[in-house]
Amino acid sequence: MSSTIALLALLIWPFVVWVFYNRMAPGRALIWSVLTGYMFLPELAKIDLPMLPDPDKHMLPALAAAVISWLMLGRTLPVFTGNMMVRVLVAGFLISPVFTALLNTDPIFLGHGREIQGMRIYDSIAITGTEAMYLLPLFLARRDLATPEAMRDLLMALTIAALLYTGPILIETVMSPQLHIWVYGYFQHDMSQAVRFGGWRPFVFMPHGLWVAFFVLSCLIAAGMLLRLGPAPARVWQLPVFLLTCALLILCKSFGPIAYALAAAPLVFLATPRQILGVVGLLAVVVILYPLLRGAHLVPVDYISSFAGDLSEDRAQSFGYRLMNEDLLLARAAERPLFGWGGYGRGFLYDPATGIVETVADGAWIIRIGAFGWVGYLVQFGLLCLPLWLLAREARLKPGSVGLPAAGVALILGLNLVDLLPNATLTPLSWLMAGAILGQAEALRAMREASLADLRRNQPRRTLI
Repeated sequence: MSSTIALLALLIWPFVVWVFYNRMAPGRALIWSVLTGYMFLPELAKIDLPMLPDPDKHMLPALAAAVISWLMLGRTLPVFTGNMMVRVLVAGFLISPVFTALLNTDPIFLGHGREIQGMRIYDSIAITGTEAMYLLPLFLARRDLATPEAMRDLLMALTIAALLYTGPILIETVMSPQLHIWVYGYFQHDMSQAVRFGGWRPFVFMPHGLWVAFFVLSCLIAAGMLLRLGPAPARVWQLPVFLLTCALLILCKSFGPIAYALAAAPLVFLATPRQILGVVGLLAVVVILYPLLRGAHLVPVDYISSFAGDLSEDRAQSFGYRLMNEDLLLARAAERPLFGWGGYGRGFLYDPATGIVETVADGAWIIRIGAFGWVGYLVQFGLLCLPLWLLAREARLKPGSVGLPAAGVALILGLNLVDLLPNATLTPLSWLMAGAILGQAEALRAMREASLADLRRNQPRRTLI
């Protein structure tokens, strides 16, 4: 689904990115290019390019930033550089879809002469190109946002973004999600999904109300970190902005992000950067092991279901339905565990009589495993988790080296990883934050190793008598 206005918005966005790069430093231009594109460009619209990935709002801003920064500033992208594990994960991320396509050339028969086509060599090329486009924010941020100042710029941008979204959220809370229809001529989802707790939850220009809620949560943590950082005179405006963002999160009517905010509050206002990174690193371990834990029945689903039932009967039913689908999809994924079932919905289960799909995948983890197998899951989630572990290592090896702004960005990314278990809220901002954290971790490691090398050179040599 698309419209002429939606297509025009995508086509003119490279010019908007060019304006950012003409008026801002490269790091800030990158932040605002990706951030505003995610906030305001249309959902579901794509630029149809033959034999190439079709750019949409999730890849076009970063693609434009990469091309414009190269043309204007001569900046190339650091892809296969730095940490060896990062290079292995990037290679796996780009290469594994080829094996997925080659191992899924067989059609899937649904009965009554209907079938889902097998994958082709063309599909492997298209998927690899699409995967590379999704990684662009990581590479760009690794290059341009690897400093403490850039981390603070990212927190400030998210705080300002909350102010920019205040009007749209208030409008849609009162009038129902209408902005995407008014601006682009169509609704990006199912309107029944917008009804929650007897009112409306906003969608604005994002895929779903859950995406808006997590985005507001990110802005809330950013505003809280800036409030803590000060300076004191700035708190006169920082505190009202923080409280406004709290109100916006409540208006989003999504239990998960509100629970994340309550759990994160002590970390935002009381914990040291090293403590924050310790918690976030542990969350990343749990997330990357979650499919194993889930398959081994080590996740306390009964307790979680009971807790959801205490909150709301609807929440308990929704959680139970989600668990049932995850079990079915895990069993389906286990039939092709390494590289998955590929695209075209091949990893879902279908009614043999009608051919209607019988399963629903909500979490990013189960979607990834079903389509690309364990290899595809580990390389994607590894690229999201590894930056957190690397930055936590630098904070441990050299106390005081990681500041609160970097810890704040890491906290947002860590919560985003947790949210990828129930939802598919992986966005360009996720990759942007992962790249910024990775770049800072690599920069801190280089500084630490250079300092150690200087110490060794300056040590007096012992002579034997």
